[in-house]
Amino acid sequence: MLIDAEIIPYTEQRAIFSPLQLTRLDKSRMPKHIAIIPDGNRRWAKKRLSNILEGHREGCDTLMEAVKAAKELGIEKITFFSFSTENWNRLPEEVMGLMLLFSQYLMENCDEMVQSGIKLETIGDLTPLPPFLRNVIQDVKSATSDCEKIVLILALNYGSRNELCRAFRTMLEDYDQGDLCKDEINEKTVARYLDTHQWGDPDLLIRTSGELRVSNFLLWQISYAEIHVAPVLWPDFTPAHLIDAIVDFQGRQRRWGGE
Repeated sequence: MLIDAEIIPYTEQRAIFSPLQLTRLDKSRMPKHIAIIPDGNRRWAKKRLSNILEGHREGCDTLMEAVKAAKELGIEKITFFSFSTENWNRLPEEVMGLMLLFSQYLMENCDEMVQSGIKLETIGDLTPLPPFLRNVIQDVKSATSDCEKIVLILALNYGSRNELCRAFRTMLEDYDQGDLCKDEINEKTVARYLDTHQWGDPDLLIRTSGELRVSNFLLWQISYAEIHVAPVLWPDFTPAHLIDAIVDFQGRQRRWGGE
């Protein structure tokens, strides 16, 4: 399946944030990479007595709005925990509905991503995903490969423990082949084998719905990330909440374990 996405010169859209909102931010202390656990789609749907997939669909809309908002603020990379290795345990109808929704949403938004300068990347083991979704992901990656405004990284069939196991297996394979020596193994070496090696660690982790856990997400990478918990379900997360999270981040003193 190929997606026709003509490369159109980027043009600025209507501003998401008002000048007053932007005065809350210190432009010299912006996070470069934000990771988000967008929790609460199912609870949002149940509260409204609607289908669970409607909650996920609203969550997809919120995700794209958050990416655009982050781009306007100059954020370089934004990573979303979209589908975990544990999510396969949900009802088959919900899992397949999510696969179809991911595919449909990426196809529908591909042109806008190209025009807005949003580059798609993924982390996680994509091999168990249905072929139709893997094809769409590859097509959108290809279509957005030259985009430079912001990198959108979707964590699909991702779990941090799974990522570490895959990384260690690859390290052992390289060791067996003589491409890696025991004395070379340090933190930088391990980081090179992680899914996120080319984008670096997040500065800020945002979790919605008020839950206080990291849920097997980027366990190595968030070692020194600042954590902000937003008290709203993901479909209710707005650009104003993103501003709140960054203001919170800028109010922290990052010591990196040195003090």
